[in-house]
Amino acid sequence: MANRANLVNLDAMITREDFAAKSSQTSPHYDKQDKISVRDFTADGLLGSLLRKPDFQRETNHWTPEQVVSLLECYVDGDLIPSVILWQSEMATFVIDGGHRLSVLRAWIEDDYGDGHLSLSYFGTELSKEQKRVAHRTRQLVESRIGRWSTLQKKAKDSLAEEEKKRLHIISTRALPIQWVNGDVDKAEASFFKINTKGTPLDNIEELLLKNRHKPIAIAARAIIRSGKGHKYWSSFDDEIAEKIERSAKQINELLFDPEIQSPIKTLDLPLGGSRGMRTAIQTLIDLCIIANRDQSGKPVKLSDTLDDSDGSGTLKALQKTKSLVERVTGNAPGSLGLHPAIYFYGPSGRHSSYMFMGTMELIAKKAINNDSEFFKKFTSVRRDLEKILIEKKDLLSTIIQRHISGRRVSVHATVLEFIVKKLRDGQVPTDTDLVSIANLEGKIVVGTPATSGTEFSDDVKSKAFIASAISSAQRCTVCDGYLDPTKSVSYDHVKDKKLGGIGDVGNCGMTHPYCNTGYKNGGGA
Repeated sequence: MANRANLVNLDAMITREDFAAKSSQTSPHYDKQDKISVRDFTADGLLGSLLRKPDFQRETNHWTPEQVVSLLECYVDGDLIPSVILWQSEMATFVIDGGHRLSVLRAWIEDDYGDGHLSLSYFGTELSKEQKRVAHRTRQLVESRIGRWSTLQKKAKDSLAEEEKKRLHIISTRALPIQWVNGDVDKAEASFFKINTKGTPLDNIEELLLKNRHKPIAIAARAIIRSGKGHKYWSSFDDEIAEKIERSAKQINELLFDPEIQSPIKTLDLPLGGSRGMRTAIQTLIDLCIIANRDQSGKPVKLSDTLDDSDGSGTLKALQKTKSLVERVTGNAPGSLGLHPAIYFYGPSGRHSSYMFMGTMELIAKKAINNDSEFFKKFTSVRRDLEKILIEKKDLLSTIIQRHISGRRVSVHATVLEFIVKKLRDGQVPTDTDLVSIANLEGKIVVGTPATSGTEFSDDVKSKAFIASAISSAQRCTVCDGYLDPTKSVSYDHVKDKKLGGIGDVGNCGMTHPYCNTGYKNGGGA
């Protein structure tokens, strides 16, 4: 699979629509158009404006800039392009297969490869730097190897070279063949899944989301990843509920993914959830929402354990619980621990670790749902020493995670983290042997930093060097002496209490974690 940071987002080119809502009857049997051309996507085209993607269709963001340009070259040079497969309902024409091909044609017409007017309208202003960078790169390739649609149209009136005349003739006469699925909505949906087990199959995340698309956690995760923008999977809910979903999703997105991560890292102001553009981000959000919504018995375990959401209340509840969990670790809410991402969520190379992130969130969620306020007090009382271990033993902790199968890594990290807190609370400093033992890896780990043979500094090396240098002089909480992340989470404490005559000047102002100030220091609960 291509690097997700180098894929073109064309999801705005063909909008989604609720498949079943528009498709209660069998597809009409009248004669249908047998071809579709690039001109169907121009202002006076008809079929292009009627195209819709079913709500279960994958996002159109799986092609590299090179694949986009190659498709256009095949089109303008008259090379073979496979048929597209469509299904006709009473109200719209749904793309069953060929969404990327058709989206590329429209992107060429609109000069929108993820950063143009359609994309801005679809995603709002929530375009990542990666999405804009890839769009710019795609446009450059199109211009250098094919030319803009608008430029070619203008040239049609001018004197042209023979090669240009040939291309324009092909463009004006060729079209892609259409195959039509006949039958009702169930037949069309079955055709989609059958087609997508061949060619470019659905990956695990896509299949999980599509088969559980009406589950509240699936809707919540999709809302968060796009900050409440893009296709509104919650559009069938009442406007008031839909607005609350979008608002909550945007808030969670900002808490997890702001600021946008840079490589190499040059700041300690790092996003808790890593990059919002990474393919793993949606899986992380699904897992996070599941953890945040578990009850004391540990359910739900997986996405399919929840009921479908018919009115939006389930999705809104899922978002509210997820936001509550996230605010335990960041932000300025009174119970926020203000965990520093560089220490808790980033691995030894300076890259975000979804397993460290999710393991930490799993531990905190478990303690919160069980109302274990004593744990948060214990955590805070040993926080300075805990963070010293997390920094000094980051290579070992990362190795421990990697030596387990992926399905076990989150729970293993949660177990190790809780073990360190307990040992420190008991007045003991856990050894490497202790950590390996609690992870059930005795005799299976050789610790060490991989050797580097190249002479140039990689981005990982640069990031690691920056974090090590910057964290050594980072601000600390005046209550627990743990590291502060003041750009995201900080409280201002009267060092000498107001009740004892403390005044509001700079000499009496200490910067603390919100929980240290409002919960731990005052003897309150979590």
